[in-house]
Amino acid sequence: MTRIVFLVIATFLPITASAASCPGNPQALGTERVIEVDAKSTPRVGRKQFPSTLPLNAKELVLTFDDGPWPGTTSKVLDALKAECVRATFFLLGRNAAAHSHLARRALSEGHTLGHHSYSHPLLSHMSLKRAEAEIGRGIAADEMAVYGQGHPAPVTPFFRFPGFASNQALLDRLSERSLVVFGADVWASDWLSMTPEQELRLILSRIEHIRRGIVLFHDTKSQTARMLPAFLHELKRRGYSIVHVIPANSGGKSQ
Repeated sequence: MTRIVFLVIATFLPITASAASCPGNPQALGTERVIEVDAKSTPRVGRKQFPSTLPLNAKELVLTFDDGPWPGTTSKVLDALKAECVRATFFLLGRNAAAHSHLARRALSEGHTLGHHSYSHPLLSHMSLKRAEAEIGRGIAADEMAVYGQGHPAPVTPFFRFPGFASNQALLDRLSERSLVVFGADVWASDWLSMTPEQELRLILSRIEHIRRGIVLFHDTKSQTARMLPAFLHELKRRGYSIVHVIPANSGGKSQ
C-alpha cells in the first residue's frame, strides 16, 4: 500500500517551476509548475464529468482549448499565451489539424501540450463502439501526421477529451486499455454561446472564483475567446492565480 501511495504522489510532483522572468514581460502570469499525468494512476479527470480531478492547490488552474487549430483565432490565442509565458493544453480535431498543420506545429514549438478530440467532433456515445473507436483512431492519426509527419504505435500524447463530454462506460474502458487519459473539465466558459469578450470574461471569472482551482475549458476556434484571453490572463495574475501545465508521464519533462 505504501508503495502505491508513493507512486501516485510521485506522478504529480512538479517537474519544473517557472521562476524565470518572461522575455519582454517581467509582470507576466507565467507557468508556475508542470505536472505529469499518467493513465495508470489518473485515467480520468475533471469534475464536470468524473468524480475526481487533478491534484491542484488553491488558485491553481490548468488551461485547455478544444476544437482547433483554426485560422485567425488559434494564432491569437497562441499570441496571448506567449505574451504571458503561459502553457496550455490543446485538444485537436483531426480534420482541423490536417487542414492547418502549421498552427498545430506552432503550438507544439511554443511548449504547449497537444491532446486529441476525435476527427470530426461527433457525439461518440451516440455511435456504435466500432465506429466510435474508428473516429477516435482517425483523429489521433490525423493529429500526429499533422504535427510529427508520421503516426506512432501509441499516441505521443495519450490525452483525449470526448466531444461534448459524450462518453459511455464501454468507450472509457477501451481508452483505459489503450492507456489514454480522459480529460473532462472543472469549469468552462460556455464560449460556444454567442457573447461579447467582456461578457465571457465576467462569466468565466465568476465561475473560477466559485471553484478556486481546476481544469478550465475554452475553444480556440471562438473569436470572443481569442479576444478575451489577454484580459483574462492579466486578471488571473491580479487575483493571485497560478497556471499549471500538464504533460504525459515519462515524457522526460518535455511538452508534447
